[in-house]
Amino acid sequence: MSFIESIKERAKQNKKRIVLPETMDRRVLEAAEKIIREDIADIILIGKEEEIAENSKGLDISGAKIINPFTSDLTEELTLEFVEIRKNKGLTYDEAKKLLLEDYAYFACMLVKTGRADGVVSGACHSTANTLRPALQIIKTKPGTMLVSAFFLMVVPDCVYGNNGVFVFADSGLVQNPNSEELAAIAKSSAESFELLVGSEPSVAMLSHSTKGSASHPDVDKVVNAVKIAKERYPQYKIDGELQLDAAIVPEVAATKAPDSNVAGHANVLIFPDLDAGNIGYKLVQRLAKAEAYGPVTQGIAAPVNDLSRGCNVDDIVGVVAITAVQAQKNDN
Repeated sequence: MSFIESIKERAKQNKKRIVLPETMDRRVLEAAEKIIREDIADIILIGKEEEIAENSKGLDISGAKIINPFTSDLTEELTLEFVEIRKNKGLTYDEAKKLLLEDYAYFACMLVKTGRADGVVSGACHSTANTLRPALQIIKTKPGTMLVSAFFLMVVPDCVYGNNGVFVFADSGLVQNPNSEELAAIAKSSAESFELLVGSEPSVAMLSHSTKGSASHPDVDKVVNAVKIAKERYPQYKIDGELQLDAAIVPEVAATKAPDSNVAGHANVLIFPDLDAGNIGYKLVQRLAKAEAYGPVTQGIAAPVNDLSRGCNVDDIVGVVAITAVQAQKNDN
């Protein structure tokens, strides 16, 4: 069984209600059909019935729940609740209702906030900011979380590295230029996400263009400091660096460059020094190694709200919905 099929099976064991607000995108509706057919999650679609019908011609999405914000009895209640959540920011009733009617991501997040849904997947035709802004305003961060970050779950075919080719790449979708404390927090969140989704022990490499002092630069210092912070604050995880990519994942290189490291040579969680490196890295692996790339998956929000790459295909959306459902299962505990 492939990795993503195992995630789907886990999702089926305790089905969750996942909202797909981008009903203007045919790929999303094709994914909804597949999710319903495979019984992975209970799907909620946001939009006008006639528009969804037009966009889903030839598809069977009869198993989905459709909520039209313009006619739903929920809209008034959600508007008042939204005003209450954002009253300290001066949000008015008219502004709140306008957002719920014009930006379905806000409506989706309010469904999660009020316990009517368990997670949201969006981003097929909207930016990361459009997807995550409503989540951060409405659902907010998990208690004890320093910052929200994002990762890609990478599944590399015919790969002996990582966890049989499975990796977490972070942050590859959200935090532009994390400082040392933020990098350490991303490392901890990513280790937790790897444990949850992969079910194996995380081995976290803090990546750099330097390995154990082979280069000197403020960018290297940032990673070195992040490693110190992470080891002090999160001793339950194997975290080490600074490591070049080859030293992090190739045992033969690790034996030469970082022989005393308990991570080098078998890392399965890769923490990139900034968003440029993380974004370039995951796309290189996705395109050149023909890897499956699921994400950006967020970590640190009180309930799962996950982004999609605008270049995603139907199977990518199905995979991220399954991942979101498994994340939501953890909130049962």
